[in-house]
Amino acid sequence: MNMQGLHEKKEGVILSVRNLSTSFFTGSGEVKAVNGVSFDLEAGKVLGIVGESGSGKSVTAYSILQILTHPGRIVGGQVLYKGVDLAKFSQRQMREIRGEQISIIFQDPMTSLNPTYTVGNQIGEAIRLHTSRRGSEVRDRIVELLTLVGINEPQKRADQYPHELSGGMRQRIMIAMAIACEPDILIADEPTTALDVTIQAQILELIQKLQDELGLAVIMITHDLGIIADMCDDIIVMYAGSIAERGSADDIFYNPHHEYTKGLLHSIPTMEKTDDMLIPIAGSPVDMLAMPAGCPFAPRCPSAMKVCMTDMPEELEIGDGHFASCWMNVKDMVMAEAGEQHE
Repeated sequence: MNMQGLHEKKEGVILSVRNLSTSFFTGSGEVKAVNGVSFDLEAGKVLGIVGESGSGKSVTAYSILQILTHPGRIVGGQVLYKGVDLAKFSQRQMREIRGEQISIIFQDPMTSLNPTYTVGNQIGEAIRLHTSRRGSEVRDRIVELLTLVGINEPQKRADQYPHELSGGMRQRIMIAMAIACEPDILIADEPTTALDVTIQAQILELIQKLQDELGLAVIMITHDLGIIADMCDDIIVMYAGSIAERGSADDIFYNPHHEYTKGLLHSIPTMEKTDDMLIPIAGSPVDMLAMPAGCPFAPRCPSAMKVCMTDMPEELEIGDGHFASCWMNVKDMVMAEAGEQHE
């Protein structure tokens, strides 16, 4: 496979995931963790992937980079990066992609960083592997990166070990490692999960700042719609391995058309409704080993109809670029047509 073309910066869609399916083959049966997921990521844009734990968000990201652990594997679909299908790449070929073209920030920096090496050594590994820099050039680049991500005393911090740094600083180290080789795509897998709210805001602001300055395309994975309200151009809402709804940030926040999306929004506290009780989504996440025949959210949906239990709804276009897979949209459409005929 010729890698040369992958290094050219391009406008428009930089990553196109088509009907991606990833399963984990356990002793109890097949778990379809990602089931027919499709989306496009444009160069320089921010795409949010939202959903509760077990919805398939992280597995989607790991499938793109082929860092799935046994017994998981991609069973179908394409991952087109600049027109080249990464799903067909060998592990050797993917090593040339990871870090240099597509990077990832993991959600727990303490377990992602090696406690036996200094942070400078770990940042330098990617630089030495993917660039021609050597010796003092590597050290200069490490200091430059630490300065870029807002680390004070970068010369000193480069020689420290992960346990000597705070949680927020460790996450900044992870970001420095991810952007070391100036990738086209940065995947942030719940980068603020283990941080307090003040540090969360700082990390999100840093990612947004780097995205603007470096022209990165970003995939932001989170379980909280609230933290990405201002930074995403488009949002995908996932449930039980499938896409429930997708559209622009305005579509998702101001005109949601899937009952699961509405449930997520109702569970977000706001300054305007300080006296109102939060409305949690009832029930438990679906058992991925015993998926219902119809809509996977139907057992928890307060508006579920009989058809929701037996038939999976097709994705319906609500507006330009706004899609949802919910039988309520079909019901509303039928009622609207009936009202027009009655008039």
